[in-house]
Amino acid sequence: MTSPSVRPIRLSLLILSYFAFISLGLPDGLLGVAWPSIAGDFGVATEAVGLLLIAATTGYFISSVAAGFTIARVGVGWLLAFSTAAASAALAGYAFSPAYAVMVPFALLAGFGGGAIDSGLNAYAAAAFGAKHMNWLHAFFGLGVAIGPLIMTAVISGGLGWRWGYGIVASAQACLALAFFLTVRRWVRHGEVSRPAPDPEVAVPVGDAVATAVAVKPATKVRTRETLALPAVWLGVLAFAVYVAVEAGAGLWAFLLLTESRGVSATVAGLCVSLYWGMLFVGRVVQGVASERFDPKKILVGSLFGMAAGSLLVALPLHAAVTVFGLAVIGFAAAPVFPLLTLTTADRVGQAHADRAIGMQIGGAGLGGSLIPAGIGILLSEFGAGALGTCLVILSILLIAFYAAATKAKVPA
Repeated sequence: MTSPSVRPIRLSLLILSYFAFISLGLPDGLLGVAWPSIAGDFGVATEAVGLLLIAATTGYFISSVAAGFTIARVGVGWLLAFSTAAASAALAGYAFSPAYAVMVPFALLAGFGGGAIDSGLNAYAAAAFGAKHMNWLHAFFGLGVAIGPLIMTAVISGGLGWRWGYGIVASAQACLALAFFLTVRRWVRHGEVSRPAPDPEVAVPVGDAVATAVAVKPATKVRTRETLALPAVWLGVLAFAVYVAVEAGAGLWAFLLLTESRGVSATVAGLCVSLYWGMLFVGRVVQGVASERFDPKKILVGSLFGMAAGSLLVALPLHAAVTVFGLAVIGFAAAPVFPLLTLTTADRVGQAHADRAIGMQIGGAGLGGSLIPAGIGILLSEFGAGALGTCLVILSILLIAFYAAATKAKVPA
């Protein structure tokens, strides 16, 4: 009987995952550029965009949480295939919507698709790809967010209209969905079997090689209530919510802080915000390499304290250059936090609960990234843009506390 060897990374699935993360970011970059044209075509007010955001966030939260519980039933491959098809259909629905009211349910569908893709890919990558690729995958998500506005700007400036922008991205998503359907049975992680399960002594393909499926058993089944009863799961959800709140809050309100509180011109402030997002991308590429050479947990802890240090620099009422440097520090330090928090989920909650916990964490991230920055906006309108730094410091401290508590509450191996 051949003993099972360590399952290598499947290059084809890794490449497909990179394209998937790019496509996951593309829609996020479209709306900001397209919205003035959409509002003008449909004759709706500027603030009407809130309906789309609420619908998309609702769908994202529900599907990302549900995905963690669905993977065990249908498998990662089928989840990704159908979710990507749903995302493509939603974007096509945007392109062909005859009225704004028709776009809102498509936004809900887009949220359903995006949340399930995000949750499913993160759950698979955390078990199959390792720290370096987890960082790089999330870096490519940022690349997708950056490409989206370029696509929409090009089609609008070329006179084609905003519908073409959504149509192009919908077509890309459809191609990706087809790729997922064609590879659906290859999305099997070490310790799992594809559906239907092979006979105990049957060889199954692993990349270009063939490994024997002997002793490869499905993961231990646990009840949903057992997962929900773990404090480490809920502390992880809170950590993800607060992390994304810091990342999104800094990017959303930095322009206002620099122009209203630090005396920076609008042009320079815009470049500084781009620098912040650029440091997030660069940080994930650089720290993806570092996480292979050093302990990912130590990198994660150092990054959390780096975010707090950068937030403190932003909070200090000093020269604008200090504020910009603080934002750059936050961006670079925050870079590996999301992927490494995902990667280490199984260490905190146990492998049997990992998929469900990751789905719940992605859902918490979606809520935290939308609700908390909105709350920060209310505080800034009350106390001034200079209060952003204080908000970021408080959130960074909370993030460290939640992570420490989740680590302390980890499920014994």
